[in-house]
Amino acid sequence: MSSQHNPRPVKFRFSSPGILCPIAFIISLCLYAITIFLSLDAGLPLSLPEARKSFAVTVVADDGSPLRSFPDAGGVWRYPVTPDQVSPLYIDALLNYEDHHFWRHPGINPLSMIRAFIQFLQAGRPLSGGSTITMQVARILHPHPRNIPGKLMQMFRALQLEHHFSKTEILTFYLNYAPFGGPVEGVQAASFAYLGKPAKELSHAEAALLAVLPQAPTRFRPDRHPRRATRARNKVLDRMAKFDIWDRKTVADAKIETVMPRFDPRPMMAPLLARRLKNRARPDGPVRTFIDPFLQITVADLIRGFTASTPDHTSAAALVVENSTLAVRAYVGSADFLDNSRFGHVDMVQALRSPGSTLKPFLYGIAMEEGLIHSESLMVDAPFSFSGYRPDNFTRHFTGPVGAAEALQRSLNLPAVDLLDRVGPKYFDTRLRQGGLKLRYPTHQGPNLTMILGGVGASLEELVSAYTALARNGLAGKLRLTKDQPIRERYMLSPGAACIIRQILQENRRPDLPAGRLSLDRSRQVAWKTGTSYGFRDAWTIGVTDRYTVGIWVGRPDGAPSPGQYGRATAAPLLFHIVDSLPRQYGPSPPVPDSVDRAEICWPLGTRPTGNDDPLCHKRRRAWTLNHVIPPTLPDRADRHWQPNPLTVWVNPETGLRVEPDCPVPDPHKKIIARWPRAAEPWLSPRLRRKSRIPRLDPVCGRPVSDSADTIRIMGVAPDTVFRPPGASTRLPTLTLEAQGGRGELYWLLNGDLIARSPVGSTRLYPFTRTGHYHLTVMDLAGNYDSVEFVVIGGGRPGERMTLPIPVNLRPPKFGLRA
Repeated sequence: MSSQHNPRPVKFRFSSPGILCPIAFIISLCLYAITIFLSLDAGLPLSLPEARKSFAVTVVADDGSPLRSFPDAGGVWRYPVTPDQVSPLYIDALLNYEDHHFWRHPGINPLSMIRAFIQFLQAGRPLSGGSTITMQVARILHPHPRNIPGKLMQMFRALQLEHHFSKTEILTFYLNYAPFGGPVEGVQAASFAYLGKPAKELSHAEAALLAVLPQAPTRFRPDRHPRRATRARNKVLDRMAKFDIWDRKTVADAKIETVMPRFDPRPMMAPLLARRLKNRARPDGPVRTFIDPFLQITVADLIRGFTASTPDHTSAAALVVENSTLAVRAYVGSADFLDNSRFGHVDMVQALRSPGSTLKPFLYGIAMEEGLIHSESLMVDAPFSFSGYRPDNFTRHFTGPVGAAEALQRSLNLPAVDLLDRVGPKYFDTRLRQGGLKLRYPTHQGPNLTMILGGVGASLEELVSAYTALARNGLAGKLRLTKDQPIRERYMLSPGAACIIRQILQENRRPDLPAGRLSLDRSRQVAWKTGTSYGFRDAWTIGVTDRYTVGIWVGRPDGAPSPGQYGRATAAPLLFHIVDSLPRQYGPSPPVPDSVDRAEICWPLGTRPTGNDDPLCHKRRRAWTLNHVIPPTLPDRADRHWQPNPLTVWVNPETGLRVEPDCPVPDPHKKIIARWPRAAEPWLSPRLRRKSRIPRLDPVCGRPVSDSADTIRIMGVAPDTVFRPPGASTRLPTLTLEAQGGRGELYWLLNGDLIARSPVGSTRLYPFTRTGHYHLTVMDLAGNYDSVEFVVIGGGRPGERMTLPIPVNLRPPKFGLRA
């Protein structure tokens, strides 16, 4: 019995299992739940958004802001974004209003679920969903009915998300796929659609608005229900103040902001560029460009404002390229993308058009490399025929003798065609192709003399690409539209030739500055060249600064003429406005290559003077030279038989006339003559004509001296004549243009202005429109000429003709090409 009263260690045999059994049960239950979860996870895999939802094809600027987006196949606007690309204010508002314990819970917040269930029992309707951010992402990825089984499935999917993804990845899903009303999904698309700005720039009030909007995307849409949206926003702001996330003053200020009823999910900052790049989109993100949003908007506004005052159907295009990287910083393909009357849908950056005179800088640069010219080589702007091709200047004015630099600055046609004929059209075309500029020719045509005046096809993009060589030591590069494009470059010119051509174009005075002076700010100095195609169809200006190359095209995309619209008057002002809006950059001037030098040269020979009193140096000029080579003046085209320059002749010391070796003249004197081009003589002073002219053959040589077809004489107008209307008439007289002699077609110039053409032996009438001093010149295409000076005045006695002294300094004025 006593043994029955001895206590047994029951506590040790039975109490231990009493404690361990619940723990074991819980562990077993957890293992069982985990096993079930893993089994369900394997059998019901998550459907990731990439599998059935795609982003809108978005082309973005350099800072990531969208230039233009194209909706997905379902018409939904959705821009990819990461948490670091969203304002921290929005992240704060979202997490503290929607899911305060987001970073701590496993996908489900039991306390929130219990609170929501109790509120439902008390109110008889749901007051809060109790859903975490993870659960909302689960509902977005796997929509479910709003019942208990659906809620349980949502919770399971939330646990799946937490199992497979990090918190940051889950938050990223929400930022990209949360509904924000209508066709808009994701905070980035919502920010642009409702606020017109990227999500990175949200204010406190804007962050609060977008944080609450996915709760009821239709009811809270600010464009449709701004008052309701304001109340919902303020509720978020109050919550932020209650939790001491934002101070009360900040919240009070945020409530003052007005919710604007705005909705525009389709950005149109660079619509034509975006359309061009749409097919380059990749699944991993948007198409990234180098576009500077501020510069893009500025250039587009300048073009839109300019074309508003132009005739109907006029459009314009512009490119701004960063020289160092070849990155396109602004791309405006038309005047207004949404204006069909101006062909806004046509991208004139890519369109093939006649380049006008924009190819001339490369011709002059190549001619310098070939040793044909230096910057002050003597050229002639006068009527001439090139194997039947008879070009005119744009303004139908002629200048006579002109330096290469001035001929390029003023875009004179005759010197350029002359130079191309000497360089060779095929060689010029080959050099351009080697530099990356491929010209297009009319059907069944190839390189010819018309190419330098625009008889080919090229695009604004190609021309700007070629002009970058002037700022890149002669290296032209393919323009980079997207950030994945590598730098591709080719030599267009040697560094020295590029430097000289840029210097020549930069010394061309800007007409928009006071008195034509260059800007003192180097960042505003620009080497610029204009161009106008035949029939006023295309107006161009391309400019190069230290940092940027800018190209402008103006015209009608349908190819119709636009009379009065030409490069200098139309495109150049736009260029200067854009250049002045570019970011300023201060620094030293780019270094001049060792191959470039300055030298004093003489006209008409084009070589160095032999001294201060060199008799063959008629005019001194300061020239840019390449490789220390000073080529002489090009041979005179008007010479039917080539003669050296300078020319050595023998003259009779008594008469000063020319003699030949077999002439019976004792002790003839040798005379060296520096000859001016024959076609330049009408523009020379009498002194220079005498110094340049070869003396007539002395009659003592026994050979006849006769007037031939090489001599032209103006008929019916005596020198120093004064013309006036007959009697009391106020109508100015009409001049009869008639000449004797000459070869082929005759050109009549009045003060350097081409007024008529006529075959030899025919006459033309020219009615005067104003009084003044006049210089009339007739020339043939062989360089023969005659000139006369006279005066036209008003009033006088009937039929009276009187002579008056003419100022000895009366010379044909110089007119510049306006192309």
